[in-house]
Amino acid sequence: MSFRQSIRDGFLGRAFAMIGAANAASAAVESGRRPRARDLKKLGIDPRQFDRINH
Repeated sequence: MSFRQSIRDGFLGRAFAMIGAANAASAAVESGRRPRARDLKKLGIDPRQFDRINH
C-alpha cells in the first residue's frame, strides 16, 4: 500500500470525508434542500428517517 493510499483510506481520509459530508448536508438544509443520501449515510443518519426530522 502506498503512502497516499494509506492516508486516503485511513483515518485522515475518513475524517476529511466526514467533514465534507457534514458541510454538504448543512449547506443543503440551510438552503431548504434535502441533503444527498450519500452524505447522510456518511454521517450515520438513515436517509429514510431524515424526513421525520423537523428542520
